[in-house]
Amino acid sequence: MSICPKNRTSKARRDKRRANWKMGAVNLVKCPRCGALMMPHRVCKACGTYNKREIIKMDD
Repeated sequence: MSICPKNRTSKARRDKRRANWKMGAVNLVKCPRCGALMMPHRVCKACGTYNKREIIKMDD
């Protein structure tokens, strides 16, 4: 059986519940090799390294 609400939820009550449902700011860290800002636990797009190892060959 599904839920049967007795009364209609008003727009104000519904929107109050959704007020804190938002995106957070992206966390960025410095790459230890090149110093570029990158997302943590991902390959650096500037130099192609992850965990001090070269993962992607970059043309310099």
